[in-house]
Amino acid sequence: MTVHFPFQNTYSALPANFFARVAPTPVTSPRLIKLNRPLALQLGLDPDLLEGPEGAEILAGKRLPDGADPIAMAYAGHQFGHFVPQLGDGRAILLGEVIDADGIRRDIQLKGSGPTPFSRRGDGRAALGPVLREYIVSEAMFALGIPTTRSLAAVITGERVQRETMLPGAVLTRVAASHIRVGTFQFFAARGDTDGVRQLADHVIARHYPDIANAERPYHALLQGVIARQAELVARWLLVGFIHGVMNTDNCSISGETIDYGPCAFMDDYNPATVFSSIDEQGRYAYANQPRIALWNLTRLAECLLPLFTDDKDQAIEQAQMILSEFPEKFTTAYQAGLRQKIGLFTARDGDEALVQDLLDAMAKNEADFTLTFRGLGDAALDSTNDSVRRLFADPAAFDEWAARWRLRIADEPQSAAARQALMRSVNPAFIPRNHRVEAVIQAAMNNDDYAPFEQLIAVLAKPYEDQPDFAEYADPPQPEQRVLQTFCGT
Repeated sequence: MTVHFPFQNTYSALPANFFARVAPTPVTSPRLIKLNRPLALQLGLDPDLLEGPEGAEILAGKRLPDGADPIAMAYAGHQFGHFVPQLGDGRAILLGEVIDADGIRRDIQLKGSGPTPFSRRGDGRAALGPVLREYIVSEAMFALGIPTTRSLAAVITGERVQRETMLPGAVLTRVAASHIRVGTFQFFAARGDTDGVRQLADHVIARHYPDIANAERPYHALLQGVIARQAELVARWLLVGFIHGVMNTDNCSISGETIDYGPCAFMDDYNPATVFSSIDEQGRYAYANQPRIALWNLTRLAECLLPLFTDDKDQAIEQAQMILSEFPEKFTTAYQAGLRQKIGLFTARDGDEALVQDLLDAMAKNEADFTLTFRGLGDAALDSTNDSVRRLFADPAAFDEWAARWRLRIADEPQSAAARQALMRSVNPAFIPRNHRVEAVIQAAMNNDDYAPFEQLIAVLAKPYEDQPDFAEYADPPQPEQRVLQTFCGT
């Protein structure tokens, strides 16, 4: 039997300037590292066949499945605030789209599958380390309940790629609601191609926002929809201590998914100025800057849509500004609601925002671990003698002072301590992809061809809200000598 992909390709049916038709470059001896079997089943694929020799060849780009219409998508983007009019998929090739078990259209894309017309002198390949990182972090984000692209498979190619040194090559099979970005709109807008912007907007509405197709002003509603999803998404990032690392407009998904896991990371000690990305020298994409940057990116999207609003440019700008002004409230509403849950509050009252901010300030001053503080707070809600949180603070008295006010606040609510703990444990993970754990997994694979640590980390992160006492050490922050201070794009 051969592997069957039930492709239905709508993006490749758009005009030719939306993409370049290009086939993956075959590799010598692909070997499957990991297949995401539950995701394969969700996509209507046969995991047993995908795990066979033919499956490995398809997932590495050596063989094209029937029905594939491989393309590299065109897009532009602001990279660290500087506009590049043509970027595009330089190392990724979209094989096609399938309808999953929930009736949702999903892209299946190979990342690291060879050069395309958009490669800009790059080799179009990916190294093993970044492929493993994206697999780990994207699947961890899915388990945390945060909208994200996902990883169907990781394959080692049997070839080496040249970076600072020679590294093992690999291919990631990425699944997304789509790979359309703010930068995709910018590609057409920069060329003055209003018809292209309109065709893209109509495609996005049909695919991602079908409920607004018959709206009186569908393009205004599209901007509102993207703003709402991005506000919710970035709030969710902050609530788990996630730092994207490269929030360029070409990494901002129109569907509202987290996309492009390059130098991303999760915080250990809480510090709102945290930056891990080696290329973010000015801290543009620091943890606390992410909401502001999201709005900046969305403003670039609004600029692209102006010609679709009205022929009167001044009036179009005024309309766009009105819609963009909704972002801060939408973000703050989502973020503050999430913070209230993280400290176990069922209701919103005056003073709650200041109460949570006081905790965050104390955490920053006392270098308290972000994830463990909130996870331990759930136990402290059930048992007032539990001191697991105060031990995380350089000055435990700082937590004691805050906790006294917190206990007065939760005492005003009728819910039981057990119900409060259950709420807190459902939103405060015990396990995140800590940088030192991810790095250790990558080194084991790169140096020893050992994927057992990778498999184990994937398994633990699949259940982030469970205690998993047999794997408690995976919740531990790094020792000083284990700290990873910089992360890299590296693809």
